[in-house]
Amino acid sequence: MRNVIPVLTVTAALVALWYAAVIPMNAQWAQDQARRAGVELTLPTLVADTMSQQRPRLPAPHQVATELWNSTVVEEMTGRRGFMNTGSLSNRSLIYHGWVTLSATLLGFAIGSALGIALAVGIVHNRAMDVSVMPWAIASQTIPILAIAPMIIVVLNAVGITGLVPKAIISTYLSFFPVVVGMVKGLRAPDQMQLDLMKTYSATGGQVFAKLRWPSAMPYLFASLKVAIAAALVGAIVAELPTGAVAGLGARLLSGSYYGQTVQIWSALFAAAILAASMVALIGVVQRATLKRMGMAA
Repeated sequence: MRNVIPVLTVTAALVALWYAAVIPMNAQWAQDQARRAGVELTLPTLVADTMSQQRPRLPAPHQVATELWNSTVVEEMTGRRGFMNTGSLSNRSLIYHGWVTLSATLLGFAIGSALGIALAVGIVHNRAMDVSVMPWAIASQTIPILAIAPMIIVVLNAVGITGLVPKAIISTYLSFFPVVVGMVKGLRAPDQMQLDLMKTYSATGGQVFAKLRWPSAMPYLFASLKVAIAAALVGAIVAELPTGAVAGLGARLLSGSYYGQTVQIWSALFAAAILAASMVALIGVVQRATLKRMGMAA
């Protein structure tokens, strides 16, 4: 309960500030409409109008919440009926679009995590890789993803690779770096006294890795995985933008931008945030269970 109250307090404050910002952001359109109609706009009417515009500059929280409900629960129920009749789900459901984006996210995250762990092991155990690979890994993150994503997609499309794989590759590009950095730090966490103790036990390199370095790296690994999964989701969404995708959260953002549907844009953004928070929370659950099993404090 002590942890819930601060979170609810901060959330309430943010929602109140959001509502307060809605009025000045949307007031101009309401005033213009009243002027054209030749009517006097009172303050209560102005506030009510700014909170209910169809295409506001800044949608109110309740408008975003309503759109989320309609595009998830309502559309999913409609989609289920449509699936029974036509064999396909409604492409207006945010659950459907979220699943499309999540598929690329999870594939990219899995590849990026495996690649990051492999590179970290090589960097820690091989001086040449430490000197050569690590600088390139750092330099790779200086390239803006918005610049490299279209190039990757165009090149892969030219060789006939479309759909899930290009998006997963871009997710991999963003997710592998946090894992590399976190695992390198974790694998190097044991101090010299611990390493010397393992030598006195005549431990092999593999035993040192399995019994000392790998367990020491677990907290760092899970911390980096939380960052990586969020980065992978960003990569999947960005990958959908230059392709003119018709499915995915990026596609919802594009269609909302094309038609000036700001409420749809904000609902897609919140859906992405909820999806990222859920995946990070899931990794947190796995982290606590794993560290507890290893006898470590989570």
